[in-house]
Amino acid sequence: MSRDSNAKKERQIKLTELLREDPFLTDEELAEHLEVSVPTVRLDRLEMGVPELRQRIREMASKNYEKLRTLNAEEVIGEIVELNLGESAISILDTTDQMVFSQSKIVRGHYIYSMAESIAIAVIDADVALVGIANIKYKQPVYAGSKLVARVTIKQKRPQGKYIVWVMIYNKQVEVFRGKFLLVDMANK
Repeated sequence: MSRDSNAKKERQIKLTELLREDPFLTDEELAEHLEVSVPTVRLDRLEMGVPELRQRIREMASKNYEKLRTLNAEEVIGEIVELNLGESAISILDTTDQMVFSQSKIVRGHYIYSMAESIAIAVIDADVALVGIANIKYKQPVYAGSKLVARVTIKQKRPQGKYIVWVMIYNKQVEVFRGKFLLVDMANK
C-alpha cells in the first residue's frame, strides 16, 4: 500500500471520528481540522457515502419529528436532530440576515430564546407543556450566518408534572446562551 493511500485512509478515519463527535461540522470546518482542501473533504465524503451537511441534518430531523408530542414540527424553531422524550434533545438553527438588528448584525434575542423554549417544550413527554419560569443568560453575541446547536437535558422531574430543563446553545462549540426552565405538564394541573 502506498504512502498516499495510507494517509487517505487515516484522514478518512479521522473524518469519521470528527463527524461522530459533531455531526454538524461543515466541509470547510472539516477541511480546517484535517488540514486539507474542501474538495478533498468532499471527495472523501462521497467515497465514504457520507452525505453533505444539509442532507445529514434532514435525515436526522425527519426521524425525530415523528416522536414529537407537545408541539407540531412547524412550531419548533430550528431542526430537531436528536430527541429522547423525557430525557434530552439536540436541535440546530441556521441564522440568517433576516434575524438580525440592521446596524449591529447581531441576531435578535427572541430567535435564540424561541429556539431554546421550543426544544425544551418538545423534550417533555407530555401532550401539553408550558414554561412556568425561565432563567436565561445570553453569553455571547450571535451574528447572521452562525449555526446554533441547542443541547437540552431534563435535569429533574418534580411532582405534579413539573420539570427542570436545562438548555445550552452553542456556536462553534462556544456557549452563547444558557437557560434553566421550569416546565409544567398541563395534564397534571
